[in-house]
Amino acid sequence: MSDSGIPVKDVLGYEAPARSFAPSVDMTQVVGAFDILMICLDTLRYDVAAKEEAAGTTPVLNRYGSWEKCQAPGNFTWPSHHAMFAGFLPCRYELKRMADRERLFFSASAGLGKKAPKGAYRFSGGTIMEGLAKDGYETWCVGGVSFFDKRSDLGKVFPGYFQKSYWNPSFSCKRKDSTKNQVDFLLKKVNQAEARKRIFLYLNVDAIHYPNYFYLEDAVHDSVDSHAAALRYADRELGRLFAGWKEQRKGAFVICCSDHGTCYGEDGYWLHGVNHPMVTTVPYKHFFL
Repeated sequence: MSDSGIPVKDVLGYEAPARSFAPSVDMTQVVGAFDILMICLDTLRYDVAAKEEAAGTTPVLNRYGSWEKCQAPGNFTWPSHHAMFAGFLPCRYELKRMADRERLFFSASAGLGKKAPKGAYRFSGGTIMEGLAKDGYETWCVGGVSFFDKRSDLGKVFPGYFQKSYWNPSFSCKRKDSTKNQVDFLLKKVNQAEARKRIFLYLNVDAIHYPNYFYLEDAVHDSVDSHAAALRYADRELGRLFAGWKEQRKGAFVICCSDHGTCYGEDGYWLHGVNHPMVTTVPYKHFFL
Protein backbone atom coordinates (compact mmCIF):
# COMPACT_ATOMS: atom_id res chain seq x y z
CA MET A 1 0.00 0.00 0.00
CA SER A 2 1.08 3.56 -0.57
CA ASP A 3 0.53 6.26 2.03
CA SER A 4 -2.84 6.82 0.39
CA GLY A 5 -3.82 3.16 0.87
CA ILE A 6 -3.37 2.20 -2.79
CA PRO A 7 -1.58 -1.15 -3.26
CA VAL A 8 1.92 -0.84 -4.69
CA LYS A 9 4.48 -3.44 -5.65
CA ASP A 10 8.21 -3.48 -5.20
CA VAL A 11 10.72 -4.26 -7.93
CA LEU A 12 10.20 -8.01 -7.46
CA GLY A 13 6.45 -7.71 -7.80
CA TYR A 14 5.62 -8.29 -4.15
CA GLU A 15 2.84 -6.18 -2.71
CA ALA A 16 4.15 -3.77 -0.11
CA PRO A 17 1.91 -3.26 2.93
CA ALA A 18 1.28 0.24 4.24
CA ARG A 19 3.78 1.68 6.68
CA SER A 20 2.52 1.50 10.23
CA PHE A 21 4.00 4.83 11.38
CA ALA A 22 3.61 8.50 10.62
CA PRO A 23 6.68 10.57 9.73
CA SER A 24 8.33 12.12 12.78
CA VAL A 25 9.09 15.35 10.89
CA ASP A 26 7.87 16.91 7.66
CA MET A 27 11.03 17.66 5.73
CA THR A 28 9.05 19.46 3.03
CA GLN A 29 8.43 22.13 5.69
CA VAL A 30 12.01 22.05 6.99
CA VAL A 31 13.81 22.50 3.67
CA GLY A 32 13.92 26.18 2.79
CA ALA A 33 12.81 27.31 6.24
CA PHE A 34 15.73 26.08 8.37
CA ASP A 35 19.44 25.51 8.25
CA ILE A 36 20.19 21.78 8.39
CA LEU A 37 23.08 20.42 10.46
CA MET A 38 24.16 16.84 9.89
CA ILE A 39 26.50 15.88 12.70
CA CYS A 40 28.24 12.52 12.50
CA LEU A 41 29.76 11.32 15.76
CA ASP A 42 32.12 9.09 13.86
CA THR A 43 32.47 5.55 15.32
CA LEU A 44 30.09 6.11 18.27
CA ARG A 45 28.64 2.86 19.62
CA TYR A 46 24.97 2.72 20.54
CA ASP A 47 25.57 0.99 23.88
CA VAL A 48 28.02 3.67 24.98
CA ALA A 49 25.73 6.51 23.87
CA ALA A 50 22.76 4.97 25.70
CA LYS A 51 24.77 4.38 28.87
CA GLU A 52 26.06 7.95 28.98
CA GLU A 53 22.57 9.25 28.29
CA ALA A 54 21.16 7.24 31.20
CA ALA A 55 23.93 8.49 33.49
CA GLY A 56 23.25 12.09 32.52
CA THR A 57 26.84 12.67 31.46
CA THR A 58 25.95 13.99 27.99
CA PRO A 59 23.64 16.83 29.02
CA VAL A 60 23.76 18.72 25.72
CA LEU A 61 22.60 15.83 23.57
CA ASN A 62 20.24 14.60 26.29
CA ARG A 63 18.42 17.92 26.06
CA TYR A 64 17.20 16.98 22.59
CA GLY A 65 15.66 13.59 23.28
CA SER A 66 16.76 9.99 23.62
CA TRP A 67 18.96 8.10 21.24
CA GLU A 68 17.18 5.72 18.90
CA LYS A 69 18.78 2.31 18.41
CA CYS A 70 19.43 1.95 14.68
CA GLN A 71 21.09 -0.14 12.01
CA ALA A 72 24.22 1.41 10.54
CA PRO A 73 24.27 1.99 6.76
CA GLY A 74 27.77 0.48 6.58
CA ASN A 75 30.45 -1.02 8.77
CA PHE A 76 33.04 1.72 8.29
CA THR A 77 33.17 5.35 7.21
CA TRP A 78 33.43 4.98 3.44
CA PRO A 79 30.33 2.85 2.64
CA SER A 80 28.29 4.40 5.42
CA HIS A 81 28.74 7.95 4.16
CA HIS A 82 27.98 7.07 0.57
CA ALA A 83 24.65 5.74 1.82
CA MET A 84 23.92 8.67 4.13
CA PHE A 85 24.82 11.29 1.55
CA ALA A 86 22.33 9.63 -0.81
CA GLY A 87 19.63 9.92 1.85
CA PHE A 88 19.87 6.44 3.39
CA LEU A 89 20.33 7.40 7.03
CA PRO A 90 20.56 4.87 9.88
CA CYS A 91 17.22 3.08 10.18
CA ARG A 92 15.27 1.57 13.07
CA TYR A 93 17.02 -1.45 14.56
CA GLU A 94 13.97 -3.72 14.29
CA LEU A 95 13.33 -2.80 10.63
CA LYS A 96 13.01 -5.84 8.37
CA ARG A 97 12.12 -4.25 5.01
CA MET A 98 13.71 -1.30 3.29
CA ALA A 99 10.26 -0.08 2.25
CA ASP A 100 9.36 0.49 5.90
CA ARG A 101 12.16 2.89 6.77
CA GLU A 102 11.38 6.51 7.47
CA ARG A 103 12.89 8.73 4.81
CA LEU A 104 13.84 12.30 5.53
CA PHE A 105 15.36 12.56 2.07
CA PHE A 106 14.04 10.78 -1.01
CA SER A 107 16.20 10.42 -4.12
CA ALA A 108 14.38 11.04 -7.38
CA SER A 109 16.90 8.86 -9.20
CA ALA A 110 17.34 5.78 -6.99
CA GLY A 111 14.65 3.64 -8.63
CA LEU A 112 12.37 3.85 -5.60
CA GLY A 113 9.43 5.41 -7.43
CA LYS A 114 8.54 8.91 -8.45
CA LYS A 115 6.46 9.98 -5.46
CA ALA A 116 8.21 10.68 -2.20
CA PRO A 117 6.76 9.18 0.99
CA LYS A 118 4.81 11.56 3.18
CA GLY A 119 7.13 13.90 5.03
CA ALA A 120 10.19 13.24 2.85
CA TYR A 121 12.08 15.88 0.89
CA ARG A 122 12.40 14.72 -2.72
CA PHE A 123 15.74 15.74 -4.16
CA SER A 124 17.33 15.49 -7.59
CA GLY A 125 21.00 14.77 -8.13
CA GLY A 126 23.48 12.26 -6.81
CA THR A 127 23.50 13.47 -3.18
CA ILE A 128 21.25 15.31 -0.77
CA MET A 129 23.76 18.16 -0.86
CA GLU A 130 23.37 18.49 -4.63
CA GLY A 131 19.60 18.52 -4.25
CA LEU A 132 19.66 21.11 -1.47
CA ALA A 133 22.07 23.30 -3.43
CA LYS A 134 19.55 23.33 -6.28
CA ASP A 135 17.00 24.59 -3.78
CA GLY A 136 19.19 27.46 -2.68
CA TYR A 137 21.26 26.00 0.16
CA GLU A 138 24.96 26.65 0.62
CA THR A 139 26.56 23.31 1.47
CA TRP A 140 29.46 23.08 3.92
CA CYS A 141 31.65 20.19 5.01
CA VAL A 142 33.95 20.33 8.03
CA GLY A 143 35.99 17.15 7.96
CA GLY A 144 37.62 15.03 10.60
CA VAL A 145 38.76 11.50 9.71
CA SER A 146 41.11 10.91 6.79
CA PHE A 147 38.30 10.28 4.30
CA PHE A 148 37.65 14.05 4.54
CA ASP A 149 41.20 15.41 4.76
CA LYS A 150 41.64 16.29 1.04
CA ARG A 151 45.27 15.14 1.22
CA SER A 152 44.74 12.12 -1.06
CA ASP A 153 42.53 11.25 -4.01
CA LEU A 154 40.29 9.24 -1.69
CA GLY A 155 40.23 12.05 0.85
CA LYS A 156 38.93 14.47 -1.79
CA VAL A 157 35.85 12.47 -2.78
CA PHE A 158 33.47 13.35 0.06
CA PRO A 159 34.56 17.01 0.35
CA GLY A 160 33.97 17.27 -3.39
CA TYR A 161 30.24 16.76 -2.82
CA PHE A 162 30.03 20.15 -1.10
CA GLN A 163 30.24 23.72 -2.34
CA LYS A 164 32.59 24.56 0.51
CA SER A 165 34.78 22.08 2.38
CA TYR A 166 37.28 22.56 5.16
CA TRP A 167 39.93 20.47 6.88
CA ASN A 168 43.22 21.11 8.60
CA PRO A 169 45.47 18.93 10.79
CA SER A 170 43.99 20.39 13.98
CA PHE A 171 40.71 18.63 13.09
CA SER A 172 42.30 15.18 12.86
CA CYS A 173 41.74 12.12 15.06
CA LYS A 174 45.13 12.39 16.68
CA ARG A 175 44.40 15.80 18.17
CA LYS A 176 42.86 15.71 21.63
CA ASP A 177 41.28 19.12 20.97
CA SER A 178 39.94 18.24 17.51
CA THR A 179 36.27 18.95 18.24
CA LYS A 180 37.08 22.23 19.99
CA ASN A 181 39.08 23.28 16.94
CA GLN A 182 36.25 22.34 14.59
CA VAL A 183 33.70 24.26 16.66
CA ASP A 184 35.97 27.32 16.97
CA PHE A 185 36.36 27.33 13.20
CA LEU A 186 32.64 26.90 12.58
CA LEU A 187 31.59 29.66 14.94
CA LYS A 188 33.79 32.09 12.99
CA LYS A 189 32.37 30.87 9.67
CA VAL A 190 28.78 31.13 10.91
CA ASN A 191 29.41 34.68 12.11
CA GLN A 192 30.53 35.62 8.59
CA ALA A 193 27.75 33.80 6.71
CA GLU A 194 24.99 35.55 4.79
CA ALA A 195 21.92 35.69 7.01
CA ARG A 196 19.53 35.18 4.09
CA LYS A 197 21.31 32.09 2.76
CA ARG A 198 20.26 28.72 4.18
CA ILE A 199 23.14 26.41 5.14
CA PHE A 200 23.48 22.65 5.05
CA LEU A 201 26.41 21.71 7.27
CA TYR A 202 28.00 18.29 7.52
CA LEU A 203 30.35 17.99 10.53
CA ASN A 204 32.50 14.89 11.02
CA VAL A 205 33.30 14.71 14.74
CA ASP A 206 36.24 12.31 14.93
CA ALA A 207 37.12 12.51 18.64
CA ILE A 208 35.46 9.15 19.34
CA HIS A 209 37.33 7.45 16.50
CA TYR A 210 40.66 5.88 17.42
CA PRO A 211 42.86 7.01 19.07
CA ASN A 212 40.71 8.11 21.99
CA TYR A 213 42.72 6.88 25.00
CA PHE A 214 43.91 10.41 25.80
CA TYR A 215 40.42 11.46 26.91
CA LEU A 216 40.81 9.19 29.94
CA GLU A 217 43.42 10.12 32.52
CA ASP A 218 46.36 7.70 32.73
CA ALA A 219 45.01 5.48 29.92
CA VAL A 220 47.58 4.06 27.49
CA HIS A 221 45.27 2.39 24.96
CA ASP A 222 41.75 2.77 23.63
CA SER A 223 38.86 1.10 25.45
CA VAL A 224 35.11 1.33 25.90
CA ASP A 225 35.79 3.67 28.82
CA SER A 226 37.94 6.07 26.79
CA HIS A 227 35.35 5.85 23.98
CA ALA A 228 32.77 7.10 26.50
CA ALA A 229 35.10 9.83 27.75
CA ALA A 230 35.54 11.04 24.16
CA LEU A 231 31.76 11.26 23.78
CA ARG A 232 31.51 13.36 26.95
CA TYR A 233 34.16 15.69 25.54
CA ALA A 234 32.34 15.98 22.19
CA ASP A 235 29.06 16.69 23.98
CA ARG A 236 30.54 19.71 25.73
CA GLU A 237 31.88 21.13 22.47
CA LEU A 238 28.61 20.56 20.64
CA GLY A 239 26.98 22.65 23.35
CA ARG A 240 29.10 25.59 22.20
CA LEU A 241 28.23 24.95 18.56
CA PHE A 242 24.50 24.77 19.23
CA ALA A 243 24.53 27.90 21.37
CA GLY A 244 26.51 29.84 18.77
CA TRP A 245 24.33 28.64 15.90
CA LYS A 246 21.15 29.66 17.72
CA GLU A 247 22.61 33.09 18.48
CA GLN A 248 23.84 33.75 14.95
CA ARG A 249 21.36 31.82 12.82
CA LYS A 250 18.20 31.56 14.93
CA GLY A 251 18.12 27.79 15.08
CA ALA A 252 18.33 24.78 12.78
CA PHE A 253 17.15 21.24 12.17
CA VAL A 254 19.80 18.78 13.36
CA ILE A 255 20.47 15.20 12.31
CA CYS A 256 22.88 13.62 14.79
CA CYS A 257 24.06 10.04 14.43
CA SER A 258 26.98 7.67 14.17
CA ASP A 259 28.09 6.11 10.90
CA HIS A 260 29.19 2.83 12.54
CA GLY A 261 30.37 1.50 15.87
CA THR A 262 33.56 -0.31 16.79
CA CYS A 263 34.82 -3.27 18.82
CA TYR A 264 37.25 -3.49 21.71
CA GLY A 265 37.76 -7.24 21.76
CA GLU A 266 34.14 -8.42 21.97
CA ASP A 267 34.01 -12.00 20.64
CA GLY A 268 37.57 -11.50 19.42
CA TYR A 269 36.63 -8.56 17.13
CA TRP A 270 38.63 -5.36 17.02
CA LEU A 271 37.73 -1.94 15.66
CA HIS A 272 35.39 -1.72 12.63
CA GLY A 273 35.07 -2.66 8.97
CA VAL A 274 33.64 -5.99 10.19
CA ASN A 275 30.06 -7.07 10.79
CA HIS A 276 29.66 -7.36 14.53
CA PRO A 277 26.63 -5.98 16.43
CA MET A 278 28.83 -3.42 18.16
CA VAL A 279 29.81 -2.13 14.70
CA THR A 280 26.44 -2.34 12.95
CA THR A 281 24.32 -0.84 15.76
CA VAL A 282 24.40 2.95 16.07
CA PRO A 283 22.64 5.81 17.85
CA TYR A 284 20.49 8.29 15.96
CA LYS A 285 18.30 11.31 16.71
CA HIS A 286 17.01 14.38 14.95
CA PHE A 287 15.68 17.55 16.52
CA PHE A 288 15.24 21.29 16.21
CA LEU A 289 17.53 23.76 17.94
